Amino acid sequence: MCVCLDLWGQREVSLGLQSYRKFHSVPSRTAQCHRNGTICMPCLMPILVQCLFWGSIFMSSAKNVLGTSIQPCSLEPLTGFFRDGCCRSGADDQGLHLVCAEMTVEFLNFSKVSGNDLITPVPAFGFPGLKPGDRWCLCVQRWKQAFEAGIAPKIILESTHISTLEFVDLEDLQTHSVPI
Repeated sequence: MCVCLDLWGQREVSLGLQSYRKFHSVPSRTAQCHRNGTICMPCLMPILVQCLFWGSIFMSSAKNVLGTSIQPCSLEPLTGFFRDGCCRSGADDQGLHLVCAEMTVEFLNFSKVSGNDLITPVPAFGFPGLKPGDRWCLCVQRWKQAFEAGIAPKIILESTHISTLEFVDLEDLQTHSVPI
C-alpha cells in the first residue's frame, strides 16, 4: 500500500469522513518515492489538489497567530500531525505540533540532544529527516524550550496555529518570524 494512502487514512479518521478515500487514490507504483523520503510529481499533484479542495472546506476555520486563515507550512517535506502540510492538532497529538518553523543546524542539533532526532530519516514512517532550510511543524513546547535557550528557529506566522498563543507571546513569535 502506498504510504500516501496511509497518511490520508489518518486524515480520514481525524475528519470523520467515511468516503474521503474514494476521492484520493495514488497508484501503488508511486509508493517507492515515499520510501526514500521524497515525493514524486505523480504523488505530489493529487496531494496538492486534495489539500486545496479539503483545505478550503475544513481548514478555513483554522486560524493562525495573526487571526487569519492558516496557511500550509510545507508540502516538501510533507509536515503536520495529520501530514497534510498544515500545523494543526487533534486529540491524539500529545505534542501539539502547532509551530511552523524553518530548520537550522543549531535547532536540529538541540532537538536531537533533547531526545527528538529530526535529522535521521525513518523510512518506515515516511520521515525523510530534516535539513537546514526545511519547514516543519514543531511541538510548541519544544520551540518554547529552544526560545528560552536562545536557539529558537525562525517561524512562519501565517502557518503557525493560533493555539500557540496559549504558550508563547505573540511579540516573541514576531521577533522570530520570516515571511511566508
